[in-house]
Amino acid sequence: MTPVRLPHALPLALLLSSISLGAIAQTAAYPVGFGPNPTLPAPEKSLIPTVHIATAKGWPAGAKPTAAAGLTVMPYATGLDHPRWVYVLPNGDVLVAESNKPSNQKDPVSIKGAVQKQVMKKAGAGVASPDRIMLLRGMGANGMAATKTVFMENIRSPFGMVLVGKDLYVAGSDALYKFPYKEGDTKITDKGVKVWDLPAGINHHWTKNVVASADGKKLYVTVGSNSNVGENGMDIEAGRAAIWEFDPATAKGRIFASGLRNPNGMAWNPETKALWTAVNERDELGNDLVPDYITSVKDGGFYGWPYSYYGQNVDKRITPARPDLVAKAIVPDYALGAHTASLGLAFYTGTLLPQFKNGALIGQHGSWNRKPYSGYKLVYVPFSGGKPSGPPQDVLTGFIKDEVAFGRPVGVAVDKTGAILLADDVGNVIWRVTPAGAAVASAGPVTTAK
Repeated sequence: MTPVRLPHALPLALLLSSISLGAIAQTAAYPVGFGPNPTLPAPEKSLIPTVHIATAKGWPAGAKPTAAAGLTVMPYATGLDHPRWVYVLPNGDVLVAESNKPSNQKDPVSIKGAVQKQVMKKAGAGVASPDRIMLLRGMGANGMAATKTVFMENIRSPFGMVLVGKDLYVAGSDALYKFPYKEGDTKITDKGVKVWDLPAGINHHWTKNVVASADGKKLYVTVGSNSNVGENGMDIEAGRAAIWEFDPATAKGRIFASGLRNPNGMAWNPETKALWTAVNERDELGNDLVPDYITSVKDGGFYGWPYSYYGQNVDKRITPARPDLVAKAIVPDYALGAHTASLGLAFYTGTLLPQFKNGALIGQHGSWNRKPYSGYKLVYVPFSGGKPSGPPQDVLTGFIKDEVAFGRPVGVAVDKTGAILLADDVGNVIWRVTPAGAAVASAGPVTTAK
């Protein structure tokens, strides 16, 4: 091998300098509170938490989100009732969970609770739960679903959905249910079977998601905390702030990972096959604390809540302290910005939009307690070798303008053609993202509603 000669010391110094500058530039490319190593400010203490609400109005006629360069977005379904989550069946049918906080949920009586209730109402989250799952099928010449029908009703605040063989599992706010399904079904009237009670109670975080392992032998269910940071007592947090593993064959479950304040989206990394989740972190520590995040989920892993955040950053509001738990708290893989309410998570495995291959798509519902606003967009995080590999990229924006929220992104999925679907629970729309200039027919089968 011929040795490499550096004729002068100066070029080496310049080379090292350029490497150093390149590293700085790469770090600077991440927005504040984003990336694998976010800079965390000191906590801010305030008697009155920041309340900065965008009034939910819905989309003006003909208006829609702004798509990134090279993309176009169109409504796939409109006139829905608080659509929160989407799931694509093997035959291409799209299930939409129309849902909200359980109507008979009882929260602790307090001034703070009353204020939060008004906040949620103004932000568009004060509507009654429809308790319904809709089915969208096919595509008309206008790019919208050819048919939109009621698929299932009367599940208490349905959210996550997953098909395993001929069993359709639906996670409600207080239980996991199983329903018989055969391909092509347009309505399920069977009452189904409750297979597992889920932690409920106060239900500060009511959304429960479910995914299945590749072989279908295990189900994974998210259960959010019963509080912001344990203020209602840790006794009611038993089994919460966790992802549970459930075995349908034995009807037994166990906590798979804990210390996750409010996990929502779950997806399997296409390269490593590891489970990933999107987590909403705690409030009332300042505008830039604590970042929400996506992370791989380790069996038996503890992620800090409520005793610490982002590893060993102790939350001093919690007494008694638990240094034993803080010491083993796992640092999340990738920060998504404080108070962005990052809910939806899907890895892109289609071919229609190759620029997103193997990366993560995240629906950010948007802040209500941060100034300025954060979230209110669909973002993409590139991955390489199964790990996040760069700054987030905007996919859809324009959901908020001049203190008004036209829409709020939630669940995200990839349809059978490779287009991206996004649930918008304020706009009451399912948006569909495809390459710019693509003909409707090229993105999916054109059918006529009957």
